[in-house]
Amino acid sequence: MAKNMSTEKVNCDACPILCRISPGKTGSCDRYGNIDGKLKRMDPVILTQKVIDQNQTLVPFGEQAQQWDGSLLAQDVPLNPESIFPTAVGAGTTYPDYKPAPFIIASKHNEVDMVTVVTEGIFSYCSYKIKIDTDRYVGPEQASVRCQGEQVGHVITAEYGSQMLSLGGVHHLTGGSKQEGRVTCQMMMDLGNRKAVELEVDAGSKLTIQAGAAPIIDGNQEARMRVGCGSATIGIFAQQWYGHVDEVIVVDEHITGMLSEHQAGRFLGMEPSGIRVRGRRSTPGRYFQVANPGHGWGGTDVSDPLEIIERVKEGVAYPGLRLLMVSTTGEDAAYYELDEKLKPAEQPLPQVLQKVVDRIGENCEPALCSVLFMAGAGGSLRAGVTENPVRLTRSVRRMLTRTTCGGAPAYAWPGGGITVMVDVTKMPENSFGSVPTPAIVAPIEFTMKLKDYELLGGHMANVLRIEDMIQQSEARISNWNEDNPWPFA
Repeated sequence: MAKNMSTEKVNCDACPILCRISPGKTGSCDRYGNIDGKLKRMDPVILTQKVIDQNQTLVPFGEQAQQWDGSLLAQDVPLNPESIFPTAVGAGTTYPDYKPAPFIIASKHNEVDMVTVVTEGIFSYCSYKIKIDTDRYVGPEQASVRCQGEQVGHVITAEYGSQMLSLGGVHHLTGGSKQEGRVTCQMMMDLGNRKAVELEVDAGSKLTIQAGAAPIIDGNQEARMRVGCGSATIGIFAQQWYGHVDEVIVVDEHITGMLSEHQAGRFLGMEPSGIRVRGRRSTPGRYFQVANPGHGWGGTDVSDPLEIIERVKEGVAYPGLRLLMVSTTGEDAAYYELDEKLKPAEQPLPQVLQKVVDRIGENCEPALCSVLFMAGAGGSLRAGVTENPVRLTRSVRRMLTRTTCGGAPAYAWPGGGITVMVDVTKMPENSFGSVPTPAIVAPIEFTMKLKDYELLGGHMANVLRIEDMIQQSEARISNWNEDNPWPFA
């Protein structure tokens, strides 16, 4: 990895920056330092250990994980090779990979010889897909998303009950100004390491996003993800409303539902209420575009739900008609009865209806921000695995090779190349780093049978047994995240 350039400095070739590091100092990425005249990775390699027998004691995973004191793992923790999965966190990198990956580790599992190739990839072609569980308006589709005033991504197509963002990517890392690249890189590293990041959408909202935490939108923390659209909510709870109310309107920015017209209401034998809502009727009881998107009822800009009622038809509606208006999360609800002039007059919400409104809330899942790291593991990274990189791509596609990131399962997209996507909350904490180019540093592991690795044209001369690897390198052990599938299974 390095050679002494003089008695004072060492040269680091872990990335194209090629830092010359003075004694006691670290390089520009803070990942490598000059310790006693030798180049060292400043963080330990992270090995994870799975519980195989009930008497096995492991150190905690995550925030309470054991702090590395610089000692070798073999001196501190009894090793059962069958229970160890080596992650690439702290393994170092060999970019550009004209030489084998930092560690190519052989082990035996269920009497099968396996190999895991680990490296910290340097990714320029990488981004995050952010899922924000909310109906609140965050901004128009394709609107720019900014961090510290710099454009770092954009709003993409909304999904069911969630707003979606695409953040980072090579265009923002390298295609804009130096400041844009620096801000984008820091934002991406923080998101991957599960820190809170403040963003602002052009013509939209201010957001605070943190993996595994509820989103904060314009200073308000979301609590619930909607149970469904307005039509779905009608279908779910129609039977529970029947007989207690004459009309229910579920306000929703996408599809507002109306019980008496809806197929569910017709199935129950409900009579038309004579109430007509604004917007474009799709099918009976389903209305589009009843209001603009916003922070009000059901993700609309409506604060008074009566605004969406276009008219009440005489001769069909009648005094005393009972009307419930509710949002898709149950956070907003109001009950009305028509007066002698067929005007809705608000009344206290009957307990029997409050029970159903509460059940809507009960069926809403907690609002969360999901942060998925997406990267293209191509180019020279594959050369660190095999001298014939296309064979690795084919092996991943044929599922002979399992791809993980810090031990977390990575979904490999179909098509050419190795494009992976992984939930950062499944990865060890502080898995992400950066280099000043700028680019993101993230762990990636390729696990396969040893015989398949040899057929790939793998770097067999560099294969180490797990026991030998530990003797040669500083390492820290952490217990396996039991939410993840075991890569050797």
